[in-house]
Amino acid sequence: MLIAAAGLSLTACATPRYATPGSSAHVTPDTRVDRDAQPVRGTMKPYKVGGRWYYPKDDPGYNEVGIASWYGPQHQGKPTATGEIFDQYAPSAAHKTLPLPAIVEVTNLENGKKIRVRVNDRGPFVDGRIIDLSKAAAEELGMVGKGTAKVRVRYIGPAAGRGAKARDQVADARY
Repeated sequence: MLIAAAGLSLTACATPRYATPGSSAHVTPDTRVDRDAQPVRGTMKPYKVGGRWYYPKDDPGYNEVGIASWYGPQHQGKPTATGEIFDQYAPSAAHKTLPLPAIVEVTNLENGKKIRVRVNDRGPFVDGRIIDLSKAAAEELGMVGKGTAKVRVRYIGPAAGRGAKARDQVADARY
């Protein structure tokens, strides 16, 4: 019984939680698909970064190969495009044009590792890159040390929940 209790307490320590203002706890982002979910208001408007225009759109067939990068400490605790608080220790991502929030499957083509992540931010705004991953997602894909990797990004669907509701939900992003 004591061993079971110790195991449960260690499991609880390993469960990441969303960062919220004034909190250092982490929750794994909700990676469930909700076909009826609507994009967060305002995230589907065309926008301009670095003199270049981007046109968000619903793209159910999105399946692209390109370069992924990762971002972390410089954005930790800041709001994402959906209003969620960025947590580098939770698997999430930024994409230039997919609806937000969304679920994508990212496959590292250099080592075959896969992960599903919640896309809740805009970026990357570096030529040749198709997705920016949180540090946790990059670690799962084995690309932190190198900084970038050749990946396939496949749109799974609109993400369930958003904002505060999503922060209260827990789902396993690895499979």
